[in-house]
Order: sequence, then structure tokens, then C-alpha cells
Amino acid sequence: MTNFTRWIDLQGAVNVRDLGGLPTVDGGTTRPGRILRSDNLQALTPADIALLVGELKLRHVVDLRSGAEVSLEGPGPLNAVPEVSIHHLSLFAEGGRHTDVEADTIEADKVLPWRERAEDEDLRVTGYYYGYLRERPDSVVEALRVMAVGDGAALVHCAAGKDRTGVLSALALEIAGATRESIVADYTATGDRLERILVRLRGSATYRDDLDSRPADDHMPRSAYIERFLQVLDDRFGGPLGWLTAQGWTDADTTLLRARLRD
Repeated sequence: MTNFTRWIDLQGAVNVRDLGGLPTVDGGTTRPGRILRSDNLQALTPADIALLVGELKLRHVVDLRSGAEVSLEGPGPLNAVPEVSIHHLSLFAEGGRHTDVEADTIEADKVLPWRERAEDEDLRVTGYYYGYLRERPDSVVEALRVMAVGDGAALVHCAAGKDRTGVLSALALEIAGATRESIVADYTATGDRLERILVRLRGSATYRDDLDSRPADDHMPRSAYIERFLQVLDDRFGGPLGWLTAQGWTDADTTLLRARLRD
């Protein structure tokens, strides 16, 4: 399976691809048809749902959006599909009534993890990614456990399918034994569809102001972002598995997820 054929073309989502077909450290490849990653699923059409649920056997959706996003955007059409279980596992603190922070108005902070440009952009993004783990280790562990469930395919998504989804996908691939090069390549592949992603998000008042506050190029997923994030876990915990173990992840969890993603 090539990087090109990993894409799943839908009418209502533009950043959908399979985590299968990636090289592993032992010379194998990750298994296709088990774990998918995506941008927002609000606009899925009946044909999209037929493909995902009927042909690809989608059974579990991990929704990483904040409570604010779900409230403002709505749960999405897959909530009405009885074969699919939706697991809402925000990576934000969820401190307020409406937002993902300790404020009660959308204006007090952004819905998405996009801020003013820092002097060292790589460190800024790495810090934000590590913040997911610091603020919501429970959601990270539970999301990975859902992705390891064996009854049909699982899909993980956020809004753009880039940052939050990128971190969870990187962790799943690391556990499965994918090479670091392939993990980075999967992360940066979102850049191939960034323009289409931004067009979709600008159509929603929930995301429009956040997007327009920064140039489009600032949203590009650069390899240094995910490389530095993984390096932080290597340096502080001996790797992603070391961090996960400290949060209650078990050898049995690792076995299940590896079985999902390994040929």
C-alpha cells in the first residue's frame, strides 16, 4: 500500500487516511483497514457513511474535539448510526461551561490550539502537543485503548485532523513498531490537503476567527514538530511507551494495539 492509496476520498471530509501500509522497524508494514484518521466528520454524506460503515466496517470513532466544539458544531451524522460507537475524549482541560479552558466565553480563548507565533515555533508546537498529555492523560490512554478494540475499524479525528489527531496517530504507530521516518511522514501528509482543510474550517464560525488570525502557512504540519514531540518523550520517559506505562497503560494494552496494526 503506497502513501497515495492510503487516502480515503469522501465527499464530507478531506483529510481521511488509513494508518496501514507504513514501514515497521522489523521490516514489516502496519496493517490496513484497522485504524483510520480524519478531520471533522460533521458533513459526511449518506454515501460517505455507506463507505465507512458498510465497506470499511467502521465501528468506533474517537472524537478528540473539545466540549465547546461538540456543542457548537454538533455531534455529527455518525451519532445516528447504530453500528458505530462514539467516544468523546477531549485533549483539553474542559474547565469552563463553553470552552476548553477555565473561562466561560469563547472569546476568552481559542477553540483550536493555534496561538500567536512564538520566537521558536518548533518549541511552541511541541509544548502544545505535550500539553495534551499533561492536561488529559486519561483521554490519551482511553483513546488508544478504543483504537485497539478488535470489532471492526476505528477512526480518530479532531477538527483539522492534524494536531490532536496527529499526536494520537503518532503514539499508536509508535506502539505498533512503525519507524520514526514513517510516523513523521504520516504526520506531514496532512500538508498535502491543508488548503482543502482550511477551506472547510473557514466555512464554520467556530473555527473561522482562529484560522484568520494567522497566515495559512503557519498551519502547515512540519516534520520538526512531531520529531521534537517524540524526542521529548524519549528524553523524559525513555519513549512514548514509558510515558504511557506511567499513566496505567499495560503490556496487555500494547499487545492488543500491536495486534490491530501489525501484519
